[in-house]
Amino acid sequence: MSPPGTARNSFVERFGRLQPRKKRAKKHSSVVVFAPPQTNCFPFLLTAAGHVRGITQFNKMGYLFTSESVSEGHPDKVSDQISDAILDEFLRRDPNAKVACETLCTTGLVVVAGEVRSDAYVDIQGVARRVINRIGYTKAEYRFDGDSCGVLSAIHEQSTDINQGVVRQSEDEQGAGDQGIMFGYACNETRELMPAGLILSHVILKELAVIRREGEVMTYLRPDSKSQVTVSYDDDHRPLGIHTIVVSTQHDDFIKPSASVGEKEAEQQMGEKIRDDVRRILIPRVKERLQRAGDQLAGLIGDDYILHVNPTGKFVIGGPHGDTGLTGRKIIVDSYGGRGAHGGGAFSGKDSSKVDRSAAYAARHIAKNMVAAGIADQALVQVAYAIGIAQPLSIFVDTKGTSKVALSDGQIAERIGGLFDLRPAAIVRRFGLCNPIFEATASYGHFGARPYTGEVTFVENDRQVVRQVEFFGWEKLDAVEMLRKEFGL
Repeated sequence: MSPPGTARNSFVERFGRLQPRKKRAKKHSSVVVFAPPQTNCFPFLLTAAGHVRGITQFNKMGYLFTSESVSEGHPDKVSDQISDAILDEFLRRDPNAKVACETLCTTGLVVVAGEVRSDAYVDIQGVARRVINRIGYTKAEYRFDGDSCGVLSAIHEQSTDINQGVVRQSEDEQGAGDQGIMFGYACNETRELMPAGLILSHVILKELAVIRREGEVMTYLRPDSKSQVTVSYDDDHRPLGIHTIVVSTQHDDFIKPSASVGEKEAEQQMGEKIRDDVRRILIPRVKERLQRAGDQLAGLIGDDYILHVNPTGKFVIGGPHGDTGLTGRKIIVDSYGGRGAHGGGAFSGKDSSKVDRSAAYAARHIAKNMVAAGIADQALVQVAYAIGIAQPLSIFVDTKGTSKVALSDGQIAERIGGLFDLRPAAIVRRFGLCNPIFEATASYGHFGARPYTGEVTFVENDRQVVRQVEFFGWEKLDAVEMLRKEFGL
């Protein structure tokens, strides 16, 4: 029973004991919806902490779904970016390089390991230091910085057994670099055709990084941070609003204990300052950023969301000093935030002969164009491969019951297999995956970015050559008309 004076008891005294409303009450992992008996009031949201909140936008709520993101300074993302930067440096010098590069980051140390088949030379240590400094680990007090950390390389040659299955006399018959299953997903919740919670989680951390680099407000920020966004949906799977935002950000120890301020009080003051800045500075800037872009997601951010900032207290020790980072440990952040599905294979550090990466990009391209073409409101596409075999073993489509065409999902999959060439070599050509474009994908998601063209420097015969190349080509909506024609839309 709650002690006198708590929010729970004050409402019991006023309305009588709360009873779940049978038709409307919905239980979730952290909340229960209640309505006072014999009243015409809106239901109340009783949080896990015992706080009672009135509901307006959540009155029609069907369910909650949560996605998270991590910043470029998160230790696992540091590892991903180093691995992809090394891959890019090999491709810059040798477009046919075969690379599988893994990175470990910890206090004062980076270890790079993996397999490579290429005649090109890459300064592994120099690439790692450049990436670490770009991210913002530039101070010795972080216990991990680009200028002073150790960098160990344990890269060796790719297995000849693997190589013979990947490299063929005919380029089009290049086999898959490994067996596996890959998924692509799209939905019509956002203009990126991605889940709303994931896009908002990414945007929060992108804006936090902008604030950190500007150095004008929130000057205590350090590179490591995480976000999490819970979105409320109606029973028709339409997003209604933001239910909860979680932001955890590394920071300087900017309030020190003193004769007048104890350690706990100093920690509390820092927490209050950061929490106030997130609510007063960061979230409004996120909303303004979305509004400037004409993004309807801005309308989901009301004033009644629950906000948690650094819930464990201070977050001074972070980055690779706080947690060891490894390549490939943020595969859900990299993909769809828990929506759709994932085959389990990471992306970063792998050249495009590894279908874990290239086929996942191709599956996303198909799913996105299907939704954009109006075939379905959601689309999940699976492809499967065997090592050394060019053609996929199977193609699967699941429209989640949202199909707009008079075909079964199996019939849709059969037609998709006839429209798209999913052999590894064809995927590489379609999206320009022999170009050094992968470092850009290694933070804030491999999917949902706008495709763009940029200048890239290649090294040919010891000469630098600048070319225009396409980034995020798998996000292009260049198959919409073909799909509409095929499906009679």
